Amino acid sequence: MKRILCFGDSNTWGWNPSSCERYPEDQRWTGVLQKELGPDYIVIEEGLNGRTTVWDDPVSGDKNGYKHLPVCLESHKPLDLVVMMLGTNDLKNRFSVTAYDIALSIGRLGNLIYKSPEAFRNGSPRLLLMSPPVAVEMKTYAESFIGGIKKSRNFAIEYNRIAEELGCYFLNTADYIVSSPVDGIHLEKEEHKKLGETVAQKVKSIL
Repeated sequence: MKRILCFGDSNTWGWNPSSCERYPEDQRWTGVLQKELGPDYIVIEEGLNGRTTVWDDPVSGDKNGYKHLPVCLESHKPLDLVVMMLGTNDLKNRFSVTAYDIALSIGRLGNLIYKSPEAFRNGSPRLLLMSPPVAVEMKTYAESFIGGIKKSRNFAIEYNRIAEELGCYFLNTADYIVSSPVDGIHLEKEEHKKLGETVAQKVKSIL
């Protein structure tokens, strides 16, 4: 069975922008991915609300993806593929970083993966890097994400550049899904479905 680790933030965890609760397993994009791929694959969810790429969050606590990733690689091995979608929380004004800097941070995570061949079957690391969807007008989170919408529009360009440098697979999720108008950063149920189906096709082409 092929083992796929999905490493991300609240959009991988399955945050419902309307209820602020978690979508049921079969409605989350990871659950849709599992259904589309079938019994020959195991999809492992590693989504954490508020997770950043490399930043220690002085407000939300232990959210640093750079610190979490090695533990996840170790605990879930052997893996065949890591699917990573992170960066939205880095848009928060408290971190004061650009899309270019966020992509560089993603590159550090990618390097961690490629330096961990023991975590992968046959010692062959594989990474599918996904740029998050573009943020839209916010209400609840507006003060925390000042300037974030503009920055997020550059995600695809900057992440694709990093993917080329790493030599990994790339998917621009903004080509397929949009952020919810309810809060500007999370996904509606229909978008989870579209994302899960899209990722499934990409995974099949990789594995």
